[in-house]
Amino acid sequence: MKRHLLLLYGIVGYLIGLGTLTYMLLWVYPWSWMPSTIDSGTSDAPLPALLIDLGLILLFGLQHSLMVRPRFKAWMDRYIPTGAQRATYTLISSFFLASILIDWQPLPGTLWSFPQGSLGWWVMTTLYLFGWTVAVIATFQIDHFGLLGLHQAWRSWRQIPEPETRFQERGFYRWVRHPIQAGTLLGLWATPVMSTGHLLFALGFTLYILIGLYFEERDLIRTLGTPYADYRRRVPMLLPFFKPKERS
Repeated sequence: MKRHLLLLYGIVGYLIGLGTLTYMLLWVYPWSWMPSTIDSGTSDAPLPALLIDLGLILLFGLQHSLMVRPRFKAWMDRYIPTGAQRATYTLISSFFLASILIDWQPLPGTLWSFPQGSLGWWVMTTLYLFGWTVAVIATFQIDHFGLLGLHQAWRSWRQIPEPETRFQERGFYRWVRHPIQAGTLLGLWATPVMSTGHLLFALGFTLYILIGLYFEERDLIRTLGTPYADYRRRVPMLLPFFKPKERS
C-alpha cells in the first residue's frame, strides 16, 4: 500500500507541477484568451503592489534555493522516502509559483508595446515561442519526468534503485550548459508588451536563475568531477557561440 500511495503522490506532484509551469508559461505573454496574465487588472497603490511582487519573488527564490542545499536534502533523507523527495520539492515549488500567478499585482507604466500584427509583435512572439520550446525540449534531453519527481516515484514503486549520476552531453547541451534556463530567460524577456510589472518579474527571475546557476555549477563539479569541469571550459553557460573565459 505504501508503494502505491508513493506512486500516486508522484503522479499528483507531476501533474500539479506541469500544470503550474504551463500556466506560468502562458501567463507571462499577453494572450487575449487567457483568463489572466501578468498585466491583468489595475493598481491604484503602486508602492504596496511593488512590495507584494518583490515579496512573492523573494519567497519563491528562497524556497528554491533552500530546498536544494545539502543540509535540507540531508533533513529530507531522514523524514521523507527517496522516491517522494523530488515530488515534494515539485509540490512546494508549485505552491509558491501559484502564489505569484494568483497574487501578482500590476504596476503602472509600459516600456514598449508593439501592436498585434506589426513586425515587432511577430519578432517578439517568435522569440517567446522559440525560447519556451527550447526550454521544454531540453527537459526531455535529460530527464523530464525526473525533474518533476515522477521517475523517482516510479522507480520506488518498481523497487528499482536510483541510477548512478552520469555526465551526458546531448542535444541543446552541446551548445549551452543550461538550455532550460536559457530558453526560460528568452521566453520571459521576449514580449510584445513590456510593462513595468513584467520587467520586474523578468529581472527578479533572471537574478534568481543566475544565482541558482552559480551554486548549481559548484554542486555539479563536486558531483561529476573532471568531465563536467572540462565541459564547463568548452561550452558556454547560456549564450551559444560565446566561448567561456579561461579559468585558472
